[in-house]
Amino acid sequence: MPVVQFAPFSSLVQPGFWHELTRLKIDVLRLSDESLTVNGSYSVGRSVRDRETGQDVALGCNLVLGAAAFEQPSQVPPMSVAIRGVFKNYNTIEEFKVADKASIFNEVTNDMWNSIVESKDASKLTQFLLLTFSDLKKYQYYYWFAFPAFVAKPAWEISTEGWKAADHELNASQLTSIFESLHAQTKPFFLVKLTGDAAKVHPMDEADVFFASDSPDSTIVGFLDPSASPDNPGWPLRNLLTYLQTLYPSKTTSVRILCWRDGELPVAGRAWKSRFGVVASGGDRQTVKPTAVGWERHPTTNKLTARMADLAPMMDPTRLADQAVDLNLKLMRWRIIPSLDLEKIARTRCLLLGAGTLGCYVARTLMGWGVRTITLVDSSRVSFSNPVRQPLFDFDDCLNGGKPKAACAAEHLKKIFPGINATGYNLSIPMPGHPIPVSSREQTQKDVELLEKLFDEHDAIFLLMDSRESRWLPTVLGAAKNKIVLNAALGFDTYVVMRHGARAAASAPNFQRLGCYYCNDIVAPTDSLTDRTLDQMCTVSRPGLAPIAASTAVELMVSLLQHPDGIHAPPPPPQSTTANDIESESASNSVLGLVPHQLRGFLAQFRTLPVTGAAFDGCTGCSEAVINVYEKEGFAMILRACNETGYLEVLTGLDKLYMEGDAALESVDWEEDE
Repeated sequence: MPVVQFAPFSSLVQPGFWHELTRLKIDVLRLSDESLTVNGSYSVGRSVRDRETGQDVALGCNLVLGAAAFEQPSQVPPMSVAIRGVFKNYNTIEEFKVADKASIFNEVTNDMWNSIVESKDASKLTQFLLLTFSDLKKYQYYYWFAFPAFVAKPAWEISTEGWKAADHELNASQLTSIFESLHAQTKPFFLVKLTGDAAKVHPMDEADVFFASDSPDSTIVGFLDPSASPDNPGWPLRNLLTYLQTLYPSKTTSVRILCWRDGELPVAGRAWKSRFGVVASGGDRQTVKPTAVGWERHPTTNKLTARMADLAPMMDPTRLADQAVDLNLKLMRWRIIPSLDLEKIARTRCLLLGAGTLGCYVARTLMGWGVRTITLVDSSRVSFSNPVRQPLFDFDDCLNGGKPKAACAAEHLKKIFPGINATGYNLSIPMPGHPIPVSSREQTQKDVELLEKLFDEHDAIFLLMDSRESRWLPTVLGAAKNKIVLNAALGFDTYVVMRHGARAAASAPNFQRLGCYYCNDIVAPTDSLTDRTLDQMCTVSRPGLAPIAASTAVELMVSLLQHPDGIHAPPPPPQSTTANDIESESASNSVLGLVPHQLRGFLAQFRTLPVTGAAFDGCTGCSEAVINVYEKEGFAMILRACNETGYLEVLTGLDKLYMEGDAALESVDWEEDE
């Protein structure tokens, strides 16, 4: 009798599986190479009819893995079965190549064999093995499947009748009963009991009862056959026969096999696709684990070697960029900072007031941290002096009078990374000391309303303007709405980067409130631009200063976001010498380190000095006196601050402080030298 030839499994991995593996590797597995459970499925064998010859052409005997492979087994369609496998991913291509694949394979087959002899469990007869290496920069995935199958010695043989159509052995009524039973509850392996014209399907765990019967001709062993080849049953039959020969050797020297291949009832004029045959083996009962085979051959070379899936050509370039942007950030969590909350950073909506040198570098650094929403505000246009110092502009942006800076910068951000939500607004911010004429008040009020709306829609505000007074209204708005406010300002070779403290009304009673940009001054902001020479009107600074200050501002924001207290995070103590100081410094740390209040940089000395400044109750920017009047009067208060000299001093009590100072000076009895 001819030896039974089995149709091996062929892996069919959907692109969604590789996308999910990418996410799992970056976010969960990281450097772990522990074995995991992975879920696949196969269905009844399928074929297509050749239109020219009229013959059925068998399709592959496929095991399918999709995007849900790493989740709990989900519902599969009727006439399909879910199976589990062992998955192991390696960190380097070298580890993948030199891995002891024979040892891993043996571990899987040992588990399968033990499930047979110890618990008579047929659920692991279709267990598979998958080894992978993921090159996440190139989106190339190296993989090798194994479908372990025990080798029968001597081999199973098919009777002289060979494999025949099932309807040559069973009548239509019996086949229909089997179909209805499997359609309602599909089983990978099953037993069929024939009684007259009736057929009843039973699960494999009732085999003890069936094989205790003395009427083997009325019992058929069936399995869901993924093969469509007329003469080659599918791979699962190999381990099913080993299962039967090991547990029921005296009853299975000859076995009636039903290869179930009908996914639907045959239409008129079509035959049943399922096959039937009688197989026999002269082997004795298996008492030790037989040898096993099953590594998948390469479909092109037919060699026992790994395969490679290259997803880069089929992926949308925008999606490729989106995943690649986050790759380096997520790698930080593999070894260096496992607790880094990248999602919180990505969700932070950032408003940049100023799209000049500082604004361009801040935007680029925010993108590097994975921030997805960046809005820029500026009222100027790109000039010919800008592109060499401001990396979001080029020569063409300067032509025809120059493009509006904010919108142009947002456009370039999208060119760099299409996934960014970048918007630019051409907007003038009213400033104390710069009177607003009656003709401009309506437009100015609209600008203020838009600015207030932008503050409401964003989480972190960067003040990156050129003048001192232009920061006043954003400081008031940031304090009133208790937003994270970051300030960066440049000198020739010095810079200051600071975070504004939380609003007094939102702070704990004993909390040391940190100051804002104006808290160190007892002078209200006023016109600093009129009657200035060109070198005083432009920000003249060393070229390397702006990127240093801009990056420092972004890093300060990110550290603040990682601190459990957020905007209320305390600054570090001035010096860490005592045990109390060290404990206090630890309390001020985020997972990224210290969260200082201010950083003052001195490029001539290549030195950075952390500074802590307390809030000033009479501050013209963040004091409750200013905020309360703004919340009550709105634009009318802003109008007075811009148009009335001394208004802010009276509002905050600075005028009285001036008078007290003058009185103190007058009361001093100065001694004059003779």
